Amino acid sequence: MIGFIIRRLASMVLVLFAVSVLVFAIFNIIPGGDPAVRMAGKNPTDVQIEAIRKEWGFDKPVTTQYAKMIEKTFDGQLISYSNRENVLERIKEGLPRTLSLTFWSSLFMLVGGIALGMLSALRPNSFADRTINAIAVVGISLPVFWIGGLMSYYLGSKAGIIPAGGYVSISEGGVLDWFWHLLAPSLAISFLFIGIYSRVLRGDLLDALRADYVRTAEAKGLSKRRVVVRHALRNALIPMITLWGLDVAITLGGGAVLTETVFDLDGVGAYLADSTRSLDVPPVMAITLLGAIAVVVMNAIIDILYAYLDPRIRL
Repeated sequence: MIGFIIRRLASMVLVLFAVSVLVFAIFNIIPGGDPAVRMAGKNPTDVQIEAIRKEWGFDKPVTTQYAKMIEKTFDGQLISYSNRENVLERIKEGLPRTLSLTFWSSLFMLVGGIALGMLSALRPNSFADRTINAIAVVGISLPVFWIGGLMSYYLGSKAGIIPAGGYVSISEGGVLDWFWHLLAPSLAISFLFIGIYSRVLRGDLLDALRADYVRTAEAKGLSKRRVVVRHALRNALIPMITLWGLDVAITLGGGAVLTETVFDLDGVGAYLADSTRSLDVPPVMAITLLGAIAVVVMNAIIDILYAYLDPRIRL
């Protein structure tokens, strides 16, 4: 276990370094990437631009600027170029919204994917299987922002069944109101992933049900339910769990940009979208590093789940 933790920490450092260098390089290479010009406002003089460069350290070598930004990221002193606010404080404000959205959407993804995948695999080529396959194809094909926009307009603004947008914390409206405001955006994100997971699980579960160890379990007289749940499903879940873990990490790290924008959740994803549009490097850097950390941590959790689902796997 100690070796596993050391390997994961080492990989986290390498991933964070690679991601941070890539983000910093992109924003310094693209046209209009000079933050001093954008911060100076409309029709600035050369003197004003040069003064901003000296004040913010943009006149220093690129490596020095990069090192200073990483230092400020981890000591909590990172400042936005656009509005001069503390980036980490702004992320802390939006993180509960993104965490809440990630929690419910990941739960819907997992439960929906397993339920539909099992039903489809246990009744191959049946009406239920064909219907689930059609639903999966539709879910995979439709853009998240389009589904979210339809739900927000027709179910929210027109019918008033669900809130059209916004976020209510547990302390403000209680658990039920908190869940009710997150239901539509969580479902909008989940449609795509439930379609993918159900197809992946169906194929892997069908393969597992044909395996020799499953036939042996059936020959021993074990019930169909026990054979499927205890033997076939545990092995078939491994590829799906891999996808699920990565998708959860990406959603947590600002991957729900379109959904948060459509439903006006004002979380980390929405902050990332606004910062990218304004070429504001510090928030993009901080949120990208948050996403990278989430991916590495979820990968470690997935590896632990592997060992639980299949005892032959060692950490």
